[in-house]
Amino acid sequence: MLIPLRPKELERLIPSVATSNQFQAALGNPRKILQRIIISSIGGVVTFLISQSLDRTQFYSLWLILAVVFLLYILWGPILEASRINSKLRSYPFAALFDGEVIDIFTQERVENSHEQANKLGELELIENRRRWLILEIGDEDGYLTKIDFPLDNKHQSIQNGSQIRCIVFSNNREFTSINNISDAWLPRNRLWVGEYPFLLKPAFEELCFLRLRN
Repeated sequence: MLIPLRPKELERLIPSVATSNQFQAALGNPRKILQRIIISSIGGVVTFLISQSLDRTQFYSLWLILAVVFLLYILWGPILEASRINSKLRSYPFAALFDGEVIDIFTQERVENSHEQANKLGELELIENRRRWLILEIGDEDGYLTKIDFPLDNKHQSIQNGSQIRCIVFSNNREFTSINNISDAWLPRNRLWVGEYPFLLKPAFEELCFLRLRN
């Protein structure tokens, strides 16, 4: 079942500014965090040294501000990225609350990152870090609608075919003949939230489900 949402309802569900959960998700893996730390450190130190060399000039304050901006990149970088992700979903012209069920479940191995490493013979080998993902195909009485995928965890073992699932789907057309994107999802009977990224404010979404689906 699809229930179209009003614009103000969507604004309550997906904030324009990143939440703490979205900040954590946007931080990324340890390699991405390390990259941000390196950029923040190098950029901050270089711009600070430049500002010190321009002491008592009109450009001193500008370079000092740039140094502070670089040093805080580890904080504002994920916030900016999460806000951009939120904005992308909020930009779709049509959104609807979906209430359906899981109609198929399967897993898939995906490469998260790769790098070259020398073996004992001094030859370069491609090392791939893989992770198993869970893919849920969801639908209702009208059949298959779309799918949602996310990294597999032990807590997902309770998900079965027929599990009730609720989420927000997005489309570029009013009839929702094609689904262009999907939020994270709530499985109320499993008391479980799933998804690669926490788009929705959970209490607001659960309240919306109660108000729009109570009949």
